Amino acid sequence: MHSLSKDKINVLLLEGVHQSAVENFHAQGYKNVELLPTALQGEALLEKLKNTHILGIRSRTQVSQEALSQTSKLMAIGCFCIGTNQVDLNAAASHGIPVFNAPFSNTRSVAELVIGEAIMLMRGIPQKNMALHLDGTWLKTAERSYELRGKTLGIVGYGHIGMQVAQLAENFGMNVIYYDIESKLSMGNARPCATLDELLTRSNIVTLHVPETPETQNMITQKEISQMLPGACLINASRGTVVNIDDLASALEAKHLSGAAIDVFPQEPKGKDEKLTSALRGITQTLLTPHIGGSTKEAQANIAVEVSEKLIKYSDNGSTTGAVNFPEVNLPPHPNSQRILHIHQNKPGMLNALNTVFGQLGANISGQYLQTKNGVGYVVTDIESQQKGLNNSHFKNIEGTIKTRVLYA
Repeated sequence: MHSLSKDKINVLLLEGVHQSAVENFHAQGYKNVELLPTALQGEALLEKLKNTHILGIRSRTQVSQEALSQTSKLMAIGCFCIGTNQVDLNAAASHGIPVFNAPFSNTRSVAELVIGEAIMLMRGIPQKNMALHLDGTWLKTAERSYELRGKTLGIVGYGHIGMQVAQLAENFGMNVIYYDIESKLSMGNARPCATLDELLTRSNIVTLHVPETPETQNMITQKEISQMLPGACLINASRGTVVNIDDLASALEAKHLSGAAIDVFPQEPKGKDEKLTSALRGITQTLLTPHIGGSTKEAQANIAVEVSEKLIKYSDNGSTTGAVNFPEVNLPPHPNSQRILHIHQNKPGMLNALNTVFGQLGANISGQYLQTKNGVGYVVTDIESQQKGLNNSHFKNIEGTIKTRVLYA
């Protein structure tokens, strides 16, 4: 890849990424920033990628192996969201393209939605709201209507969002228990459960905050739901594949569960013109929302800043901190040196071959950084002075090279 000045680097941001990202790129000297309000697929995406160096997407644009194989200029991808399932991460790594996301910027927004849904479910608001909308039925009753105070909230997945939910729940006077496959230090008065079964049998409300992995697929089925307390509620704002929707619908219709709030689905519409198909539609004690857990103005602005900063830092100095598919290297500035980024297949002899080239050029190395991950090696080398004539052609012929860039002071 040819080294480019900032005014020649093309940035493409899709799906209405928050304006803060555009402003951040402009403030750092990137002039060619295109912002589109929708996702791109197929040929339209391939055509755009031909001249794109930095790509920013949200959840609907699918970046496949095919798309990656047809672009030679793309050097980084930013997912302006938590999830990265929309990108073929292994293929991106094999093409020397780090992928960045924003794992923490919408934590508060998701946590607030979960607590709001917990209040609505415990008060039977979905049924009362639907009755008034449909025929004006006035369900003014305290039957099956409860405060959060004194109830037990079970959190499955005690990560950043789970911890925020726990903190808010305790402020409402709830008892908080949690289950996680990793040992986590309890915050506040939250207490761990040894098993998922234990959590299910003790919780008035169960809320799910786990990633999408083979282990979490269909984590909650008829078997797990049957262990929940009669009249309990289930909230899922994590991933759509975690809950078996048909089993959940059956439990709601049988009144074993008094309510559910679902923000994510196994198959979600790709846009506003497509309708949701789900067995939960029409069940009155459910709250259904269109994957909006992190969709607040504050969260989107935070995400835009976080991801754009990671992309800019990689483009400016080669740092890959926060990359989900790539060796992570946190690099210092290089004000008085040239910096060479060399991405290669992770195999013996690569560092020696690279340093042989530097020796042939008479370059004096002032710093060198190496990390490997998933079959990819990443070497960053600083040389003391501006080496005349130094360019990518000196390194691209090293067997196993994937990509190389030369950054200037």
